[in-house]
Amino acid sequence: MNPTLPVMMQAVTYAEPGPPDVMAISEVPTPTPGRGEVLVRVMAAGVNRPDIMQRKGLYPPPPGASPLLGLEIAGEVIARGPGIADDAFPAIGARVCALSNGGGYAQYCVVPAGQCLPWPVGFDALHAAALPETFFTVWSNLFMTAHLRAGDRVLVHGGSSGIGTVAIQLVRQMGGIPYVTAGTAAKCELCTTIGAEAAINYHEDDFVARIAELTDGRGVDIILDMVGGAYLERNLRCLAPDGRLVIIALQGGARAENVGLARIMTRRLVVTGTTLRPRDTAYKAEIARQLHQHAWPLLEKKTIRPLIHATFPFAQVVDAHKLMENGTHSGKIILNLQTS
Repeated sequence: MNPTLPVMMQAVTYAEPGPPDVMAISEVPTPTPGRGEVLVRVMAAGVNRPDIMQRKGLYPPPPGASPLLGLEIAGEVIARGPGIADDAFPAIGARVCALSNGGGYAQYCVVPAGQCLPWPVGFDALHAAALPETFFTVWSNLFMTAHLRAGDRVLVHGGSSGIGTVAIQLVRQMGGIPYVTAGTAAKCELCTTIGAEAAINYHEDDFVARIAELTDGRGVDIILDMVGGAYLERNLRCLAPDGRLVIIALQGGARAENVGLARIMTRRLVVTGTTLRPRDTAYKAEIARQLHQHAWPLLEKKTIRPLIHATFPFAQVVDAHKLMENGTHSGKIILNLQTS
Protein backbone atom coordinates (compact mmCIF):
# COMPACT_ATOMS: atom_id res chain seq x y z
CA MET A 1 0.00 0.00 0.00
CA ASN A 2 1.22 3.48 -0.87
CA PRO A 3 2.31 5.06 2.43
CA THR A 4 0.29 8.19 1.62
CA LEU A 5 -2.94 6.17 1.44
CA PRO A 6 -4.92 5.03 4.46
CA VAL A 7 -4.75 1.35 5.30
CA MET A 8 -8.48 1.34 6.04
CA MET A 9 -11.40 3.09 4.39
CA GLN A 10 -15.14 3.51 4.82
CA ALA A 11 -17.42 1.34 2.70
CA VAL A 12 -21.01 0.11 2.66
CA THR A 13 -21.22 -3.44 3.99
CA TYR A 14 -23.89 -5.89 5.15
CA ALA A 15 -23.58 -9.12 7.11
CA GLU A 16 -26.47 -10.94 5.47
CA PRO A 17 -28.64 -10.29 2.39
CA GLY A 18 -31.88 -8.49 3.09
CA PRO A 19 -33.78 -5.18 2.94
CA PRO A 20 -32.04 -1.79 2.75
CA ASP A 21 -31.64 -1.58 6.51
CA VAL A 22 -29.06 -4.40 6.51
CA MET A 23 -26.52 -1.94 5.07
CA ALA A 24 -24.11 0.02 7.24
CA ILE A 25 -20.90 1.96 6.74
CA SER A 26 -17.92 0.06 8.10
CA GLU A 27 -14.13 0.20 8.11
CA VAL A 28 -12.58 -2.18 5.56
CA PRO A 29 -9.09 -2.48 4.05
CA THR A 30 -8.28 -0.05 1.25
CA PRO A 31 -7.81 -2.06 -1.98
CA THR A 32 -4.58 -2.15 -3.95
CA PRO A 33 -4.65 -1.89 -7.76
CA GLY A 34 -3.44 -4.97 -9.60
CA ARG A 35 -2.03 -5.29 -13.09
CA GLY A 36 -3.80 -2.95 -15.51
CA GLU A 37 -5.87 -1.39 -12.71
CA VAL A 38 -6.09 2.04 -11.12
CA LEU A 39 -7.17 3.12 -7.65
CA VAL A 40 -9.76 5.90 -7.64
CA ARG A 41 -10.62 8.15 -4.72
CA VAL A 42 -14.39 8.05 -5.04
CA MET A 43 -16.26 11.36 -5.03
CA ALA A 44 -19.65 10.04 -6.13
CA ALA A 45 -21.22 6.67 -6.93
CA GLY A 46 -24.34 5.71 -8.84
CA VAL A 47 -27.10 3.53 -7.37
CA ASN A 48 -28.37 0.91 -9.80
CA ARG A 49 -30.86 -1.94 -9.91
CA PRO A 50 -28.10 -4.60 -9.83
CA ASP A 51 -26.98 -3.15 -6.48
CA ILE A 52 -30.46 -3.84 -5.11
CA MET A 53 -30.40 -7.39 -6.43
CA GLN A 54 -26.92 -8.03 -5.00
CA ARG A 55 -27.95 -6.70 -1.59
CA LYS A 56 -30.89 -9.12 -1.63
CA GLY A 57 -28.58 -12.03 -2.41
CA LEU A 58 -29.98 -12.49 -5.93
CA TYR A 59 -27.02 -11.20 -8.00
CA PRO A 60 -23.68 -12.40 -6.65
CA PRO A 61 -20.54 -10.69 -7.95
CA PRO A 62 -18.58 -12.63 -10.58
CA PRO A 63 -15.37 -14.42 -9.57
CA GLY A 64 -12.58 -12.03 -8.72
CA ALA A 65 -14.82 -8.96 -8.37
CA SER A 66 -15.09 -6.93 -5.18
CA PRO A 67 -17.88 -8.19 -2.91
CA LEU A 68 -18.77 -4.59 -2.10
CA LEU A 69 -21.73 -2.89 -3.78
CA GLY A 70 -21.35 -0.25 -6.47
CA LEU A 71 -20.87 -0.49 -10.25
CA GLU A 72 -20.19 3.13 -11.27
CA ILE A 73 -18.09 5.89 -9.79
CA ALA A 74 -16.56 9.27 -10.41
CA GLY A 75 -13.39 10.47 -8.74
CA GLU A 76 -9.66 11.02 -8.95
CA VAL A 77 -7.01 8.45 -9.89
CA ILE A 78 -4.50 8.29 -7.03
CA ALA A 79 -2.51 5.13 -7.83
CA ARG A 80 -1.83 2.83 -10.78
CA GLY A 81 -0.95 -0.83 -10.83
CA PRO A 82 1.73 -2.41 -13.01
CA GLY A 83 1.22 -2.91 -16.74
CA ILE A 84 -0.02 0.57 -17.61
CA ALA A 85 2.20 2.58 -19.94
CA ASP A 86 3.58 5.80 -18.50
CA ASP A 87 1.73 7.94 -21.06
CA ALA A 88 -1.49 5.90 -21.03
CA PHE A 89 -4.85 7.14 -19.77
CA PRO A 90 -5.67 7.59 -16.97
CA ALA A 91 -2.74 9.36 -15.37
CA ILE A 92 -2.34 9.97 -11.66
CA GLY A 93 -4.57 12.92 -10.79
CA ALA A 94 -6.99 12.37 -13.69
CA ARG A 95 -10.67 12.95 -12.97
CA VAL A 96 -12.46 9.87 -14.26
CA CYS A 97 -15.81 8.17 -14.27
CA ALA A 98 -15.67 4.41 -14.47
CA LEU A 99 -17.68 1.24 -14.79
CA SER A 100 -16.41 -0.78 -11.84
CA ASN A 101 -16.71 -4.52 -11.33
CA GLY A 102 -17.86 -3.84 -7.78
CA GLY A 103 -16.69 -1.80 -4.81
CA GLY A 104 -18.03 1.61 -5.79
CA TYR A 105 -19.82 2.27 -2.49
CA ALA A 106 -16.52 3.10 -0.80
CA GLN A 107 -13.99 5.87 -0.36
CA TYR A 108 -11.57 4.08 -2.72
CA CYS A 109 -12.29 1.71 -5.60
CA VAL A 110 -10.07 -0.36 -7.88
CA VAL A 111 -11.06 -0.30 -11.56
CA PRO A 112 -9.48 -1.70 -14.77
CA ALA A 113 -7.89 1.25 -16.57
CA GLY A 114 -9.76 0.48 -19.79
CA GLN A 115 -13.11 0.97 -18.04
CA CYS A 116 -12.31 4.58 -17.16
CA LEU A 117 -13.40 7.64 -19.11
CA PRO A 118 -12.60 11.31 -18.51
CA TRP A 119 -15.26 13.53 -17.05
CA PRO A 120 -16.94 15.29 -19.98
CA VAL A 121 -15.97 18.95 -20.10
CA GLY A 122 -18.17 20.96 -17.77
CA PHE A 123 -19.23 17.98 -15.64
CA ASP A 124 -18.88 17.68 -11.87
CA ALA A 125 -18.51 14.46 -9.88
CA LEU A 126 -22.25 13.92 -9.40
CA HIS A 127 -23.07 14.17 -13.10
CA ALA A 128 -19.99 12.16 -14.12
CA ALA A 129 -21.04 9.35 -11.75
CA ALA A 130 -24.43 9.23 -13.48
CA LEU A 131 -22.84 8.13 -16.77
CA PRO A 132 -21.03 4.76 -16.73
CA GLU A 133 -23.62 2.09 -15.93
CA THR A 134 -26.36 3.54 -18.11
CA PHE A 135 -24.20 4.62 -21.04
CA PHE A 136 -22.21 1.36 -21.13
CA THR A 137 -25.46 -0.64 -20.95
CA VAL A 138 -27.35 1.33 -23.58
CA TRP A 139 -24.46 1.60 -26.02
CA SER A 140 -23.44 -2.06 -25.81
CA ASN A 141 -26.98 -3.35 -26.21
CA LEU A 142 -28.50 -0.99 -28.77
CA PHE A 143 -25.45 -0.27 -30.91
CA MET A 144 -23.09 -3.24 -30.46
CA THR A 145 -25.65 -6.05 -30.01
CA ALA A 146 -28.77 -4.82 -31.83
CA HIS A 147 -26.80 -2.81 -34.44
CA LEU A 148 -29.10 0.21 -34.38
CA ARG A 149 -29.11 2.15 -37.64
CA ALA A 150 -30.54 5.52 -38.59
CA GLY A 151 -34.26 5.18 -39.19
CA ASP A 152 -34.74 2.23 -36.83
CA ARG A 153 -37.81 2.37 -34.62
CA VAL A 154 -36.90 1.45 -31.05
CA LEU A 155 -39.18 0.57 -28.12
CA VAL A 156 -37.62 1.07 -24.69
CA HIS A 157 -39.42 -0.29 -21.65
CA GLY A 158 -38.91 1.71 -18.48
CA GLY A 159 -38.41 4.92 -20.40
CA SER A 160 -38.07 7.15 -17.33
CA SER A 161 -35.36 5.02 -15.70
CA GLY A 162 -31.70 5.92 -15.85
CA ILE A 163 -31.22 3.50 -18.73
CA GLY A 164 -34.42 4.60 -20.41
CA THR A 165 -33.64 8.31 -20.37
CA VAL A 166 -30.19 7.70 -21.84
CA ALA A 167 -31.60 5.34 -24.47
CA ILE A 168 -34.16 7.91 -25.62
CA GLN A 169 -31.50 10.55 -26.14
CA LEU A 170 -28.92 8.33 -27.82
CA VAL A 171 -31.46 6.72 -30.15
CA ARG A 172 -32.72 10.15 -31.20
CA GLN A 173 -29.23 11.57 -31.72
CA MET A 174 -28.15 8.54 -33.77
CA GLY A 175 -31.10 8.91 -36.13
CA GLY A 176 -33.47 6.36 -34.60
CA ILE A 177 -37.07 6.87 -33.53
CA PRO A 178 -37.60 6.09 -29.81
CA TYR A 179 -40.88 4.93 -28.31
CA VAL A 180 -41.17 4.12 -24.61
CA THR A 181 -43.38 2.70 -21.93
CA ALA A 182 -43.64 4.31 -18.47
CA GLY A 183 -45.92 4.00 -15.46
CA THR A 184 -47.35 7.49 -14.89
CA ALA A 185 -48.46 10.48 -16.91
CA ALA A 186 -45.64 12.55 -15.43
CA LYS A 187 -43.03 9.97 -16.42
CA CYS A 188 -44.48 9.78 -19.92
CA GLU A 189 -44.30 13.56 -20.21
CA LEU A 190 -40.65 13.53 -19.14
CA CYS A 191 -39.85 10.96 -21.81
CA THR A 192 -41.43 12.96 -24.62
CA THR A 193 -39.71 16.12 -23.36
CA ILE A 194 -36.26 14.56 -23.82
CA GLY A 195 -36.99 13.10 -27.25
CA ALA A 196 -39.35 10.12 -27.20
CA GLU A 197 -41.59 10.02 -30.26
CA ALA A 198 -44.38 8.71 -28.03
CA ALA A 199 -44.67 7.48 -24.45
CA ILE A 200 -47.20 4.78 -23.54
CA ASN A 201 -48.61 4.59 -20.01
CA TYR A 202 -48.62 0.82 -19.47
CA HIS A 203 -51.19 1.13 -16.66
CA GLU A 204 -53.71 2.68 -19.04
CA ASP A 205 -52.91 1.44 -22.55
CA ASP A 206 -52.00 -1.82 -24.27
CA PHE A 207 -48.53 -1.09 -25.56
CA VAL A 208 -48.86 -3.69 -28.33
CA ALA A 209 -51.92 -1.95 -29.75
CA ARG A 210 -50.37 1.49 -29.37
CA ILE A 211 -47.15 0.47 -31.13
CA ALA A 212 -49.22 -0.92 -33.99
CA GLU A 213 -51.06 2.41 -34.26
CA LEU A 214 -47.90 4.50 -34.00
CA THR A 215 -46.04 2.52 -36.66
CA ASP A 216 -49.00 1.97 -39.06
CA GLY A 217 -48.95 -1.73 -38.25
CA ARG A 218 -45.30 -2.24 -39.11
CA GLY A 219 -43.91 -2.61 -35.59
CA VAL A 220 -40.53 -1.60 -34.20
CA ASP A 221 -37.09 -2.76 -35.28
CA ILE A 222 -35.53 -3.04 -31.81
CA ILE A 223 -36.87 -3.51 -28.28
CA LEU A 224 -34.73 -2.86 -25.19
CA ASP A 225 -36.49 -4.80 -22.45
CA MET A 226 -35.95 -4.81 -18.68
CA VAL A 227 -39.08 -6.81 -17.82
CA GLY A 228 -38.38 -10.27 -19.19
CA GLY A 229 -40.84 -13.14 -19.01
CA ALA A 230 -44.01 -11.17 -18.41
CA TYR A 231 -43.49 -9.16 -21.61
CA LEU A 232 -41.99 -11.75 -23.98
CA GLU A 233 -45.14 -12.64 -25.93
CA ARG A 234 -46.23 -9.01 -26.26
CA ASN A 235 -42.71 -7.91 -27.24
CA LEU A 236 -42.68 -10.41 -30.09
CA ARG A 237 -45.97 -9.00 -31.35
CA CYS A 238 -44.43 -5.50 -31.41
CA LEU A 239 -41.48 -6.43 -33.62
CA ALA A 240 -41.30 -5.72 -37.34
CA PRO A 241 -39.82 -8.34 -39.69
CA ASP A 242 -36.10 -8.83 -38.90
CA GLY A 243 -36.68 -7.16 -35.53
CA ARG A 244 -34.34 -7.58 -32.58
CA LEU A 245 -35.40 -8.05 -28.95
CA VAL A 246 -32.63 -7.47 -26.38
CA ILE A 247 -33.47 -8.51 -22.81
CA ILE A 248 -31.28 -6.83 -20.17
CA ALA A 249 -33.19 -7.48 -16.93
CA LEU A 250 -35.89 -9.77 -15.56
CA GLN A 251 -38.01 -7.51 -13.37
CA GLY A 252 -41.13 -9.32 -14.63
CA GLY A 253 -39.74 -12.82 -14.12
CA ALA A 254 -37.27 -15.21 -15.72
CA ARG A 255 -39.88 -17.51 -17.29
CA ALA A 256 -42.42 -17.00 -20.05
CA GLU A 257 -45.52 -19.13 -20.55
CA ASN A 258 -47.50 -19.79 -23.74
CA VAL A 259 -45.20 -17.93 -26.11
CA GLY A 260 -45.89 -18.42 -29.80
CA LEU A 261 -42.59 -19.30 -31.43
CA ALA A 262 -43.88 -19.35 -35.00
CA ARG A 263 -43.73 -15.55 -35.11
CA ILE A 264 -39.97 -15.69 -34.50
CA MET A 265 -39.56 -17.94 -37.54
CA THR A 266 -41.96 -16.29 -39.97
CA ARG A 267 -40.78 -12.75 -39.22
CA ARG A 268 -37.08 -13.68 -38.83
CA LEU A 269 -36.87 -12.21 -35.32
CA VAL A 270 -33.77 -12.23 -33.15
CA VAL A 271 -34.24 -12.70 -29.41
CA THR A 272 -31.13 -12.21 -27.32
CA GLY A 273 -30.08 -11.07 -23.87
CA THR A 274 -26.98 -9.76 -22.15
CA THR A 275 -25.58 -9.05 -18.72
CA LEU A 276 -22.70 -6.61 -18.69
CA ARG A 277 -21.02 -7.30 -15.37
CA PRO A 278 -19.53 -10.74 -16.24
CA ARG A 279 -18.12 -9.55 -19.58
CA ASP A 280 -14.34 -9.36 -19.81
CA THR A 281 -12.26 -6.22 -19.45
CA ALA A 282 -11.40 -6.07 -23.16
CA TYR A 283 -15.09 -5.92 -24.12
CA LYS A 284 -15.84 -3.21 -21.56
CA ALA A 285 -12.79 -1.26 -22.73
CA GLU A 286 -14.15 -1.38 -26.29
CA ILE A 287 -17.48 0.01 -25.08
CA ALA A 288 -15.58 2.82 -23.35
CA ARG A 289 -13.64 3.56 -26.54
CA GLN A 290 -16.81 3.78 -28.60
CA LEU A 291 -18.55 5.94 -26.01
CA HIS A 292 -15.62 8.35 -25.93
CA GLN A 293 -15.77 8.61 -29.70
CA HIS A 294 -19.52 8.86 -30.22
CA ALA A 295 -21.29 9.89 -27.00
CA TRP A 296 -18.80 12.07 -25.12
CA PRO A 297 -18.84 14.85 -27.76
CA LEU A 298 -22.63 14.97 -27.43
CA LEU A 299 -22.35 15.27 -23.64
CA GLU A 300 -19.78 18.05 -23.91
CA LYS A 301 -21.98 19.96 -26.35
CA LYS A 302 -24.94 19.38 -23.97
CA THR A 303 -26.85 17.74 -26.80
CA ILE A 304 -27.58 14.90 -24.41
CA ARG A 305 -27.39 14.83 -20.62
CA PRO A 306 -27.82 12.47 -17.70
CA LEU A 307 -30.97 13.04 -15.66
CA ILE A 308 -30.39 12.97 -11.90
CA HIS A 309 -33.50 12.43 -9.79
CA ALA A 310 -31.87 12.65 -6.35
CA THR A 311 -28.52 12.72 -4.57
CA PHE A 312 -27.87 11.39 -1.06
CA PRO A 313 -24.94 11.80 1.29
CA PHE A 314 -22.95 8.57 1.57
CA ALA A 315 -24.29 8.02 5.10
CA GLN A 316 -27.86 7.89 3.71
CA VAL A 317 -27.29 4.91 1.41
CA VAL A 318 -30.26 3.11 3.02
CA ASP A 319 -32.59 5.93 1.94
CA ALA A 320 -31.12 5.85 -1.57
CA HIS A 321 -31.89 2.13 -1.89
CA LYS A 322 -35.42 2.62 -0.55
CA LEU A 323 -36.05 5.24 -3.23
CA MET A 324 -34.70 2.92 -5.94
CA GLU A 325 -36.95 0.11 -4.74
CA ASN A 326 -40.17 2.13 -4.53
CA GLY A 327 -39.91 3.00 -8.22
CA THR A 328 -41.05 6.62 -7.97
CA HIS A 329 -37.82 8.07 -9.34
CA SER A 330 -37.11 9.25 -12.88
CA GLY A 331 -33.46 9.18 -13.88
CA LYS A 332 -30.43 8.49 -11.71
CA ILE A 333 -29.88 8.22 -7.95
CA ILE A 334 -26.39 9.27 -6.82
CA LEU A 335 -24.41 8.89 -3.59
CA ASN A 336 -22.27 11.94 -2.79
CA LEU A 337 -19.06 10.96 -0.99
CA GLN A 338 -17.78 14.53 -0.99
CA THR A 339 -20.08 15.41 1.90
CA SER A 340 -19.70 12.25 3.96
